[in-house]
Amino acid sequence: MGQVVQVVGSLLVLAGFALAQWGVLDQKSLWYLVLNTVGSTVLAVQAVIEVQWGFLLLEGVWAIVSAVSLIAVLRGRWLHSARRDS
Repeated sequence: MGQVVQVVGSLLVLAGFALAQWGVLDQKSLWYLVLNTVGSTVLAVQAVIEVQWGFLLLEGVWAIVSAVSLIAVLRGRWLHSARRDS
């Protein structure tokens, strides 16, 4: 089961990366950041379970950076929407 979880998490991260490289997604787009945040979080949790500290460092930092960027995008959209409504 752990291998399936790792493959799914990896596919999410790789999908975001590939779509950004092909010009389908912008690296600051909502979908790119969601794919990276979810995929890297899944992989970080799996790394904790499997006690793989190097992998946890990589995926944990990837998840944190992606999540911070995602929050910034979501706040920007919320602020932009709130300004339009006023």
